[in-house]
Amino acid sequence: MSGFSIRSATPADAPLILALLGELATYEQQPFSLSETAIVRDMLGDKPVCRCDLGLLDDTPAGIVTWYWAYKSFGAARGVYVEDLFVRPEFRGRGLGRALLAHLGAVAQREAGFMEWRVLDWNAASIEFYKSLGARPQDTWVTYRLQGDALKKLAEA
Repeated sequence: MSGFSIRSATPADAPLILALLGELATYEQQPFSLSETAIVRDMLGDKPVCRCDLGLLDDTPAGIVTWYWAYKSFGAARGVYVEDLFVRPEFRGRGLGRALLAHLGAVAQREAGFMEWRVLDWNAASIEFYKSLGARPQDTWVTYRLQGDALKKLAEA
């Protein structure tokens, strides 16, 4: 896409990252408590647990992808786990989401690995987009989460 670029985020981008991920959380109807401090610490610091790349159209912030390395021990495969992919509504349908995923696909390919992510079951547009790329759901695996009081109870056992 003409004028579109992808770059790694820097600490100066923390306010932009916060805004983009806040927009994504609103779209996904999810609680949001991220802060610029956490962004700098967890995505842009000396030991990032998550990485962040920004998509720009002629220097205008258009999208974001956050990701981290994952490992599949059964197959001895290192891959990319996409935590967040978001393109602002006014930029959708122009190939920006595809370009962000292709960018990460190249990272995963260099490692001879895989790329995976989750999608909300009600997000039909995203599901169709992912299918158009050749992605397939992993129906045999169900995600579980332990947090709050249940996590505390387990940790204290």
